[in-house]
Amino acid sequence: MSDLVRDHTDLTEADLEWLHALVSDWQLLADLSFADLLLWVPLRSADALPEDPRRRAPAPADDTVPGWVAIAQMRPTTGPTAYSEDLVGRVVRTGRRGLIDVAWRERRIVREGDPEWGSGIPVREESIPVRRGAKLLGVIQRSTNLSSARTPSRLELTYLQSASDLAQMIADGRFPVPGEDPNLVRSPRVGDGLIRLDRAGRVTYASPNAQSAYRRLGFQADLVGASLGEVTAGLCDTGEPQEEALSVVLSGRAPREVEVEAHGTVLQIRTIPLVVGGNRIAAIALCRDVTELRWRDRELMTKDATIREIHHRVKNNLQTVAALLRLQARRLRVPEGRAALDEAVRRVGSIAIVHETLSHTPDELIDFDDIADRVIMMAGEVSTPETQVAPKRTGSFGVLPAEIATPLAMALTELLQNALEHGLADRFGTLEVVAVRYGEGPPPDASPAGSALPSVRVWGEWPGSEGGPPSRAVPDDADGRRLVVVVLDDGAGLPPDFDVESSNSLGLQIVRTLIVGELGGRLEFRRREEGGTEVVVDVPLDQQHRPGPPPR
Repeated sequence: MSDLVRDHTDLTEADLEWLHALVSDWQLLADLSFADLLLWVPLRSADALPEDPRRRAPAPADDTVPGWVAIAQMRPTTGPTAYSEDLVGRVVRTGRRGLIDVAWRERRIVREGDPEWGSGIPVREESIPVRRGAKLLGVIQRSTNLSSARTPSRLELTYLQSASDLAQMIADGRFPVPGEDPNLVRSPRVGDGLIRLDRAGRVTYASPNAQSAYRRLGFQADLVGASLGEVTAGLCDTGEPQEEALSVVLSGRAPREVEVEAHGTVLQIRTIPLVVGGNRIAAIALCRDVTELRWRDRELMTKDATIREIHHRVKNNLQTVAALLRLQARRLRVPEGRAALDEAVRRVGSIAIVHETLSHTPDELIDFDDIADRVIMMAGEVSTPETQVAPKRTGSFGVLPAEIATPLAMALTELLQNALEHGLADRFGTLEVVAVRYGEGPPPDASPAGSALPSVRVWGEWPGSEGGPPSRAVPDDADGRRLVVVVLDDGAGLPPDFDVESSNSLGLQIVRTLIVGELGGRLEFRRREEGGTEVVVDVPLDQQHRPGPPPR
């Protein structure tokens, strides 16, 4: 609709916003009218179609538009449609749909007495001008299929009367209600239950569905003649504080949507005052039983709260385990045993950090930058004072699912601790963690400030990178989104005979199991030309693109 308006008309953005608000709520008019709705807006002069030489009609008046374009269409859910084909985007000349021209020129609702039979079925046409303030924006063509016409019931007469009042409000520029947000899909519909109120807020008609909804709410008498506001307030008098405007809204004095609850039933009610000629003559209230929907929402909220509480308790239990291990380590006199327990404390602590973050999020997605900073800070705190190393992070990990965050946090802890214990032991140096995500846009033109990433050759065994310049992007055979993490230091470097496959280090075995085995990523240890070590971790972020461990 927006494209059609911008391409073919002179309407402003404010006009378009008004039309969007109208179209978001005109299912109500279609259902009350038992009719199809088609919204026509005038063409720009430059987009006018050439005159049809076969049409013998008087010259158009000065206020006649050059042509019309259909920008929106709605079919009724309460009756048969008059147009089975899609008419949105159709452009017609002035004079081809005479009622539209008259409604636009005379600024009033125009009705046709006799039905048309052009499509083989009788269709009664009506045109409703659409007004925003003093400006006319377009015309609604309302077409009623009369093939199943019969003597109307009380329900149908009430629907038609409400539709007539609503159409007049559109012609007066009072619907949609200025300043109100556009109606959403969740609002009650005509078929859910309709109540018509008089000026005093008393019920003059209640559809069978509306009557049934109030019976489930606890009102067993007939609604006709009762004050809807007083009845609803009495049913909901459970001792809990009520909304002060409830009786005002349900008396039809204000356009509003409320929810009331009584006897285990939740009722959603929307009131629309009917203002014709500047006077509020009546109101309609649409109601829907949303008990099942609200119970499901509450179950989901309870489930989310339970999951967060579980993560919180797991974090507390892990911290308790870490505290017990720390106490045990203090009692040991054997250095090797104390070092082993200290390593266990760090590993448990890294997992606890992830669960602590999960306990504060409504879903299983984590901003891993905060976790990485805490893991890096924890590694710096446990390093020996002689090293005087301040680890830092460059780049961003972004948001990661919990299934990736937990093993990645533990692997990062092991790599940092390994660098501090072996590469930077008893010396000054730098320790940096670089994180880059691929597959979510073009690779950056330059690496993050202070990063050594351009010197990192991301996987030499992949085609196109062997023997070439340092690669800044993942090769073509690495499908999907990926996270590349580089842990680098300028320490002593790797031993000449180092092989991660045959290493008996428990920490490196844990890292390889987590990255390669659990996450299906790749792991590589390399010597830096300027001295030190760099460890490249490449993890696929999409489950379907996890290749599994590479062949040995």
